Amino acid sequence: MSSPLGRPLLIANPSAGAGRDAALPRLTAALTARGLEHDVAVTGRRLDATDLARRAVEEEGRRFVVAVGGDGTVQEVVNGLVDAETGRVRGDDPVLGVVAGGTGCDFARTFGLDRAPEVVADHLLGEQTLPIDLGRVRLTGLDGAPRSVLFANVAEAGYGGVVVALAAKLPRRLGTARYAAAVMGAVARFRHVDTTVTVDQGTRTEPLCNVVVANGQFFGGGMHVAPRALPYDERFNVQAWGASPIDVVRGLPQLRRGTHLSRDDVREWQSSRVAVDAARPLLVEADGELLGHTPASFDLLHRVLRLKL
Repeated sequence: MSSPLGRPLLIANPSAGAGRDAALPRLTAALTARGLEHDVAVTGRRLDATDLARRAVEEEGRRFVVAVGGDGTVQEVVNGLVDAETGRVRGDDPVLGVVAGGTGCDFARTFGLDRAPEVVADHLLGEQTLPIDLGRVRLTGLDGAPRSVLFANVAEAGYGGVVVALAAKLPRRLGTARYAAAVMGAVARFRHVDTTVTVDQGTRTEPLCNVVVANGQFFGGGMHVAPRALPYDERFNVQAWGASPIDVVRGLPQLRRGTHLSRDDVREWQSSRVAVDAARPLLVEADGELLGHTPASFDLLHRVLRLKL
């Protein structure tokens, strides 16, 4: 049986969801049982998924590419399907599929796709898709050169960037505990800094510990950071956090419930563009990947890509 969107290519991160619960073998078994013809490409290095996705739609003429892994895998695939510099979609109207398979699968969670591979396999069979926005950040990369990167879910500048930087140095075998350890470790490594945030409503400068630029609703393994974010409405949900890092840690139960927005030290806007600068460079992460540092500017590519539901 063929998909109405064409034969899907599954691009899988072999280190995501490793062990007996690994997503890829369960997904391929489920698709085979349902008679859906498919191909598999396994990544072997960083940014491999970007190259595989780009070649799939530009050179092989594919229209259906499925990211199997965590938010980092989704981000890499998205950057292969859409050119970050020009904002143009590569190939012939490609469709993105997402199968959760890592320690952080928050983009999938926004759409209710954070389910077992056997369940999501059924979602890959039909024709239903949803046009979604993608975020784009322009900033200074870790190598000092300017770069543009697309992200599907949530970006942060400040404390959140330090958390991701620390988590990257910890063994992946720790799973979700790696992120929890980094959250605590970053407390001692970050202090408030005077930060200027520019949104559609104006510009504000004040001491902050973190700036959140959200396209999706969840981050950090299920924390409901942006309950008012809609990844198809041409606006980011933007938050400026004035709390200290230790207060952020104490407020993690609020973050999980999405009730932190009522705090006096959280400011929130809906904005199509965001610029962040600070008295000292802030580390910037998006979708759990460390990208560079401020100054950084964010804009949206409105409904630029179709997501398979």
